Amino acid sequence: MTATPSLRERKKAKTRAAIREHAIRLFEEQGFASTTVDQIAEAAEVSPSTFFRYFPAKEDVILTDDYDPMLVAAVRAQPPEVPPIEAVRRGMREVFAGLTAEALESERRRQRLLSEVPELRARAMSQIAEALELLADVVGERCGLPADDLRVRTMSGAIAGVVLAMVPPGRMAGQATIDDVDFDRMIDALDLLQRGLPIS
Repeated sequence: MTATPSLRERKKAKTRAAIREHAIRLFEEQGFASTTVDQIAEAAEVSPSTFFRYFPAKEDVILTDDYDPMLVAAVRAQPPEVPPIEAVRRGMREVFAGLTAEALESERRRQRLLSEVPELRARAMSQIAEALELLADVVGERCGLPADDLRVRTMSGAIAGVVLAMVPPGRMAGQATIDDVDFDRMIDALDLLQRGLPIS
């Protein structure tokens, strides 16, 4: 069973969401470089120090991916007999299906800024390695192997490669957004990987 968030946790989540929403709006209206933390804090009706309790830097409002931890939790929640790639597929389906229209729209706007702002694109690419580490941890857990096992690293790299391969050409050059990502096709591609990439 999923524990109900406490009042304090709900308030923190609401404040974090408000900071991100106002930051995205300001980035869209006046540009990323021209927007300051003070402006974001004022719009969200919090102090700059409160802003930094939620996000270490202005860039992190956009760079922080809230869905990686959700995906890891969804994969961990799959029955132990489910193979790792299938567990990832099921976890992805659950996370995508659970997104509200509001959450999906916010994620579209975040991804759009990631693709359009050069300094954010550069840092986003470096986060791929961090995502791979998360994936290796959860795959290793399901296989009963350490995250640095060669087989675990290979499988995790293959899964990450499939996800990247399904990102539209130009996504990291600012020419495509999350609107162009076909999540069903991404999950189908993971099924293809699970079946050993039969090509005939």
